[in-house]
Amino acid sequence: MPGPAFRTAGPGETGGAIAPPDPWDPVVRLTHWSVALAVVVNHFVTRPGSAAHVWIGWGLMALLLLRLVWGFVGPHEARFSAFPPDPRATMSHLADLVRGRLRDYPSHNPAGAAMVYALWITLAAIVGSGLVMTGGRSPIAIAEEKAAVAAGDWSVLVDNAAEEGERDRTDARIAGELHDVAANLILVLALLHVAGVVIESRALGRNLVRPMIRGRSR
Repeated sequence: MPGPAFRTAGPGETGGAIAPPDPWDPVVRLTHWSVALAVVVNHFVTRPGSAAHVWIGWGLMALLLLRLVWGFVGPHEARFSAFPPDPRATMSHLADLVRGRLRDYPSHNPAGAAMVYALWITLAAIVGSGLVMTGGRSPIAIAEEKAAVAAGDWSVLVDNAAEEGERDRTDARIAGELHDVAANLILVLALLHVAGVVIESRALGRNLVRPMIRGRSR
């Protein structure tokens, strides 16, 4: 098994090997694990269309927006410029993985970067289609609507039905289908992501998950 691909010291640096980068700052770790938890809960625990499901969906939207902003103003390793999508570099990295000649990157490696962008795009599809399906209503509005119906006030449903008639029902149906496909796809991508982390951890000879939990090594 190949060992860690440490680089040698450059000009002006002290001798010896330089430890591989550990770029996961608190915001990156927060968004990573919060998104993972939210996706699992909304897929396996909450009921689709329920207030809890919508609340978590809005939470996912907030996390996605936070990571988007952090990709421009955060530390260098967290910025999009540090890991641009590059299909050619991705294929080269995978070929190096097969040959056992991996090297460290200051941020995501090319294959990891490709997976990150795929996950973000899929997450955006889930959030966007969910907003279309709920008519953009907030979780508070949906909860109030359900409470009113439970109390016997059906007028709120009549009002919403009128609004629904003004929207394109075809768009709502397509959004529902997209939501289901994206929700299943993100689980497949997550499993591939986990498999990739396991394989790279073995190839590099170190645990790649620990820094995402503990942050920068002291």
